[in-house]
Amino acid sequence: MKRIISIKNVVISFAILLLLWQLVSTFSGVNPVLFPPPVKVLQAFRELIATGLKGSASDTALMGHIAASLKRFLTGYIASAVIAILLGLIFGWFPKVFAYVNPVIQVIRPIAPVAWLPFLVLLVGIGDVPAIAIIFIAGFFPILLSTVTAVKSMDPIYLKVARNFNLNQSQTLRKIVFPSVFPQIIASLHQALSTCWIFLVSGEMVGAQSGLGFLIMDSKNCIRADALLATMITIGVIGLLLDILIGVVEKMIAKKWGLGIVKYVNEGGE
Repeated sequence: MKRIISIKNVVISFAILLLLWQLVSTFSGVNPVLFPPPVKVLQAFRELIATGLKGSASDTALMGHIAASLKRFLTGYIASAVIAILLGLIFGWFPKVFAYVNPVIQVIRPIAPVAWLPFLVLLVGIGDVPAIAIIFIAGFFPILLSTVTAVKSMDPIYLKVARNFNLNQSQTLRKIVFPSVFPQIIASLHQALSTCWIFLVSGEMVGAQSGLGFLIMDSKNCIRADALLATMITIGVIGLLLDILIGVVEKMIAKKWGLGIVKYVNEGGE
């Protein structure tokens, strides 16, 4: 019943948004070329899917741009998650080592990932690598610091269990520490996913010859606000789907390790 109500709320909210959009575009007096109505954006969607943007510097259709963006995103995001989690477990387990590393991290962390873009372009040129590197930087520090904090604040009872079973440090990290801090890690993965997706688009706006960020800039250069809005909607929908996907993965791993089983069983029984 709750799911039906939730779906109804989503449908109503977007219906109201579309109605307001249509009313504003019709009665505001703004040039429809600059602020197109929903029907024009839908037509732009069809154009982008079928033939790509007319007058564009690229003949790639929308699905090709989506595939290019997802390839860069998954490469940078997965690399940042794996490396940050591994380093976070190690630094959290050896706090004295982290004490020497942390000052450097705190200096680098506040720097916006896009600030590295000019250096990346100078070093490796344009293409996939700068965008992937920006995604990596955007996701690395939040996941790393969250993992370190989770390990350092872990309940000591888990370490007693490890000692009772005579586990060595490697086994303790893999079988005890990582599962126990998983809820905090998955929360940081959720946060980093949105951040990485945002900076992917920023990275693709400079130097890339494909992808949704490139299509944003190409639509602007072609003075196609309808295609621009269609691309923005695509970015938002894909970001939502990625967030849902990581939530599904979280539930699968949680069930496998026995984390939050009651919660997920209750959700399934509603």
